[in-house]
Amino acid sequence: MTQVGDPGAKVEVTYLPSGKTVRVPTGTTLFNAAHWAGLPIESTCGGRGTCGKCGVQVLDGQAELSLADYRHLADKLDDGWRLSCQCPITGPMTVDVPRLMKMPKAATMGVGRFVLLEPNVVKLYLELPPPSLEDHRSHLMRVMDAVEEAGYTRNYDWEVLPRVAEAFRTGTNVTATLVGEYLVDCEEGDTRERMFGASFDIGTTTCVCTLVDLRNGAAVAIASTINHQASYGADVIARMAKAMRGQEHIDQLKAAALETVNELLARVQEEAAVKPEEIYEAVVAGNATMMSLLLGVNPESIALAPYVATFLETQDLRADEIGFSMHPLGWVALYPSIGAYVGADIVADIVATGLARDPETRLLVDVGTNGEIACGNAERAVATAAPAGPAFEGGEILYGMRATDGAIEGVVLTNGEVELQVIGGDVEPRGICGSGLIDIVAQLRLAGLLDDGGKMASREDAEAAGHPLAERLVMRDEVRAFHLVGEIALTQSDVRALQFAKGAISTGIETAMREMGLAPEDLDEVMLAGSFGSYINPRSAQVIGLVPPVTVDRIKAVGNTASEGAKMALMSFREREVAWEIPGFVEYIELSGVEDFNDRFIGNLGLPPLDTLPDLDVTYAPGEAVAEEAG
Repeated sequence: MTQVGDPGAKVEVTYLPSGKTVRVPTGTTLFNAAHWAGLPIESTCGGRGTCGKCGVQVLDGQAELSLADYRHLADKLDDGWRLSCQCPITGPMTVDVPRLMKMPKAATMGVGRFVLLEPNVVKLYLELPPPSLEDHRSHLMRVMDAVEEAGYTRNYDWEVLPRVAEAFRTGTNVTATLVGEYLVDCEEGDTRERMFGASFDIGTTTCVCTLVDLRNGAAVAIASTINHQASYGADVIARMAKAMRGQEHIDQLKAAALETVNELLARVQEEAAVKPEEIYEAVVAGNATMMSLLLGVNPESIALAPYVATFLETQDLRADEIGFSMHPLGWVALYPSIGAYVGADIVADIVATGLARDPETRLLVDVGTNGEIACGNAERAVATAAPAGPAFEGGEILYGMRATDGAIEGVVLTNGEVELQVIGGDVEPRGICGSGLIDIVAQLRLAGLLDDGGKMASREDAEAAGHPLAERLVMRDEVRAFHLVGEIALTQSDVRALQFAKGAISTGIETAMREMGLAPEDLDEVMLAGSFGSYINPRSAQVIGLVPPVTVDRIKAVGNTASEGAKMALMSFREREVAWEIPGFVEYIELSGVEDFNDRFIGNLGLPPLDTLPDLDVTYAPGEAVAEEAG
């Protein structure tokens, strides 16, 4: 039995006068728990205990004293006052939170999240008195004293000293730039207008970089590209296999990851006319394998039972040490992961959607080669991952391709006609991408040309039934197929590949919901995340059984929430602290340890009977029972 105070235990804190209550892992600070509940507490130092502004009064519960409490609240300690950022939660507590004297700037980010704009990067304009015979402090000490007086930690690395010397060449009015607790730059004059950060979503296939103006949260440039590691393998398994061949191969994968990052940085810098040294911080999300390879860490242990990563924890790294083309003394923060196959990208998804902080019960599915799943609410949440394979990205599909120009991304079968939506507009179709694959299988099912088991009708049976699409049923390499356009067709083998992919994800969803004790009707919302998830037709996802049988209005495409979550952590130290707490809140389910997974996976390979789907109003084409008759 879990005891209060044990790592992983969740305890309840009530905040007055609002009356809001939140359950968080033990060890979470009162400051972070308040933001988890949506209650901002005054702070300027990023929760480091140096500004002394985040005091709260503990009315009930145990509250440890810190050195910072003695420094800032010495005359109020007997009345229960503590700095919330220095007070870890070890048991149930009730605290009173003073009203904010000044509301910080805020913006809407993620999926309708209200985010306070308080980045980890701060620029302080300092008008310092000139040196004299009476005051012969060093330039560095003048800056550090002013930084401390403003409520920030006085810390630095020696490499900043040449910058301090240059800043004081012609005067004593300078701008000090802090990232977290470190002085990373000192410039002559007032340079507060130039302060940028970068967020990254490093996917196995696609990488996205967003350049953000840290003064106002505006995205000033966005760039994406194929991960340069793709030349070494299309999926994480192939890249793991390469890494396991030796250090030379690990170095190649690391170099490819850095090439990708720096290509994106160069592109956003050029687009926004921003210098590399004006980018002071980066936040990175990605799966655990991508995080490992970015640092040149062998991911072999992720591939082998019991599937343990070398690290899941957040990493704070100097830009020049990791090799990012930005301010050399700036910092790069890597999001934490939940498990070896539930990576930092799903943590960023959870941050952007608020899944673990809102009262509504929701299901989040990031569809891809590795389907990542989270389910729950502010009371409890679980996460898992399902090995879907490459079908959703066009792999193992006869005419499959990635979602680029010429890819069929949408299909509608109506009145005996085939309507295609092709990426790029008026271009020649070249193949079928993932969303198009899901669409065509769903449409064939609705048209009566696929049975519950996914078997495609024969042309002879369709003609006998008078089906208007019968002439499109053809043979390809002795396999039944449905002709779309030109040489492009969907084969029976393609349908089977999709069934295996969706079967893995739907079984992962089923496992998470079973762990939570949820039925489909208990879900307030099903969120499809990722760049691929944004293009899936919710009705098609429902028809093939990719998502639970909920009404279509409860299925929502939420976009690239991993990228949004990374941006939120870049723009708000409060959001970052919450993000870092999520792996301690969300429970990890390793599917390989679920005893009946294989049996339930086999049971989920079929397509759901249409009469079990809610709000499905379909006018069937003639010959609606062709597939069943053929089967």
